[in-house]
Amino acid sequence: MKAQVLTAESGPSGLELQDLPALEPGPGQVLIDVKSCGVCFPDVLMSQGKYQMRPPVPFTPGTEVAGVVASAPEGSGYAAGDRVLVTSWLGGFAEQVLAVPEMLFRMPDSLSFDEGAAMGINFQTALFALKMRAQTAPGEVVAVLGSAGGVGVASILVAKAMGATVIAVVHRTGAEEMLRGLGADEVVQLTDGWKDRVLELSGGGVDVLIDPVGGEVFDEALRTVAPDGRYVVIGFAAGGIPTVKLNRVLFRNVAVVGAAWGEYIRTHPDVPGLLHDELVEMIDAGLRPPVNVTYPLADLPTALADLAEGRVRGKAVIKIAD
Repeated sequence: MKAQVLTAESGPSGLELQDLPALEPGPGQVLIDVKSCGVCFPDVLMSQGKYQMRPPVPFTPGTEVAGVVASAPEGSGYAAGDRVLVTSWLGGFAEQVLAVPEMLFRMPDSLSFDEGAAMGINFQTALFALKMRAQTAPGEVVAVLGSAGGVGVASILVAKAMGATVIAVVHRTGAEEMLRGLGADEVVQLTDGWKDRVLELSGGGVDVLIDPVGGEVFDEALRTVAPDGRYVVIGFAAGGIPTVKLNRVLFRNVAVVGAAWGEYIRTHPDVPGLLHDELVEMIDAGLRPPVNVTYPLADLPTALADLAEGRVRGKAVIKIAD
């Protein structure tokens, strides 16, 4: 089989497309023919040796797999031909991957394989952040920083599915049409005066602010949160890790909460399944994970570089097989 192998933690340039022996499932393992694999920010960090999980090189990255079961052990609940999603931290950027049944979810029939791969970590993270951490209620106002990125796009769609009003805050120009097409009620460009514009649009402050960006916008963003509001920290795509001035948290009566999905599921392994079931309900009601750009397996280094350097709007997917 063909697979992208990280041979050095030098970023996307450390990947090599190699021919490897076909995988042989061990006891209890399911063999999946990979059709598509989503590209996400942890893949970039892993290629640089900066992710919290740091497997020794060489290894094949790839965490958001959509594919078809090639073989499954008796009693696993799966059979050859089943369309599945795989929640694996490694191995997705290849023509085959191995998984145990607990790592598999059935893919909704209405989704293409590309859409299934786009449903992965970003949508799990968005629902985890909005529902489990922020306890977002219908009718609340949600602002999303980094709204043209993968987590941002997923957060807009999930928040709308939950009945929220959404203000998309975006740094990149030219994304307004895409964001409104996703359902954003308002779009605010991250320029001088953006904080006042969000306060104006929200009637004095947002109930929930989703932040996968971090960096220097944190202080202004915190000022847009209304009393009783929740500021949800998802990540630091901008690179800087801000500090919190607790007097602002205290006197504004707001909460700053973390939403580290990957860490949470290590101690709550049943959570991905619960979130998946709810996401399937949203898909049945009309939600579609958007796929903004696809790349062939050979171009994975380019896809990761494009994501790292801000050239991907929305979600990128590696198309491995038809």
